[in-house]
Amino acid sequence: MVKPPSKEPTIALINIVFLMLIFFMIAGTLALPLDGDVELIEAEDIIGREPPDAMVIHADGVLRLRGEIVANAADYLATLSVAERAIVRIVPDRKLPARSLVSIANELRTAGAGRVMVVSERALP
Repeated sequence: MVKPPSKEPTIALINIVFLMLIFFMIAGTLALPLDGDVELIEAEDIIGREPPDAMVIHADGVLRLRGEIVANAADYLATLSVAERAIVRIVPDRKLPARSLVSIANELRTAGAGRVMVVSERALP
């Protein structure tokens, strides 16, 4: 007696692969491709600097705005318009004590700043 050849379960395998494909299409986000005419900038030679409207706080607590010393947080806010006071950016030195940073942020809030944003360096993986 000759045994008939066993069938390969290829249909089941195709169904599983198809379902996985559908799952990843739904679960993942599909982004539109960039236009072919767009050339992205190279960021190798860019020097990092603070935003122009941000107040820089040095490790010794000296406040600077656009390279000039600012006496206190209220003087900094006086240079901003009412709309710019909604979000105030500060760039603290890495060695500035946290207590000083919190104190300056509180001064900004009591002087009329809406939100105080701390600008920091983004760590690369």
